[in-house]
Amino acid sequence: MHASPRHLLRGLSVVAAATLLAACASAPSHAPIVQTAGCLSDAQVATWMADYNARKPAMNPPESMTMADAACTRAKLQQRLAAQDGPLVGYKAGLTNPAVQKKFNTDQPVWGALYSSMLLNSGATVDAAFGARPLYEADLLVRVKDAAINAAKTPAEVLRHVDQIVPFIELPDLMVQAPPKLNGVGVSAINVGARLGVRGPALPVPQDAAGQARLLTELRDMNVSLTDAHGARLGGGKGSDVLEHPLNAVVWLAGALKAQGLAMQPGQLISLGSFSALLPPKPGLQATVHYGGVPGLQPVTVTFR
Repeated sequence: MHASPRHLLRGLSVVAAATLLAACASAPSHAPIVQTAGCLSDAQVATWMADYNARKPAMNPPESMTMADAACTRAKLQQRLAAQDGPLVGYKAGLTNPAVQKKFNTDQPVWGALYSSMLLNSGATVDAAFGARPLYEADLLVRVKDAAINAAKTPAEVLRHVDQIVPFIELPDLMVQAPPKLNGVGVSAINVGARLGVRGPALPVPQDAAGQARLLTELRDMNVSLTDAHGARLGGGKGSDVLEHPLNAVVWLAGALKAQGLAMQPGQLISLGSFSALLPPKPGLQATVHYGGVPGLQPVTVTFR
């Protein structure tokens, strides 16, 4: 189920692969842990990890948990994930779709971290029960070209500092005993449910201003469709469903990471959020995401066993 870090880098240029490895090795992976009153203890987080690895529903975060408590808990969880899932390879912006925000009773995005063995290649076959509370969704990745992305304030500025758009089906795991009780704080504490994801072939970002302007419009207006093996629609949405433009997720993420003393690094991959409802996988299902209106952006597929 898991890809090795070297397998993850297959298909990148030698320079890009070296950049990604260097970024993973040298960049600080996590915010410093600032212990707060409602932060889960080390023992509680260790129990979370044991349940996570057993694909067993874990205890819900306390309903009294604050966002500061969640950040402290998330940092502890991320340290354990990094120890078993390999180097940090990027971040995910979650709850970037207003419909998904409503489901979790919040009006703000949240963020989590992605590690090397979480990412698989298109066509992967994954257990339908890959987690305690497994789900799948239509998503999209971008790859960071340079550190100036951390100062981007608009989608156009973001696009100037990414070099790839990557099709992506995220496979999150809400992991707790009572997912309906999760709010934005709780989702943040569990690292936004990061578990697995399947990525397709990358689309290079044009270098010229006219090409970037065209791609910017295409990403906003694209029709994202999630279908089964017979072409029946499972879900989907538009590019603008994510914060009015999907690259606004990166603008938001830059500010959120800065507040934690972190920054996106060249070569890292950034998950933008959901263009579809969160759906439960079923054995035998093959799910494919299509990105209508973005020429060259190929479909991405996962099969559940």
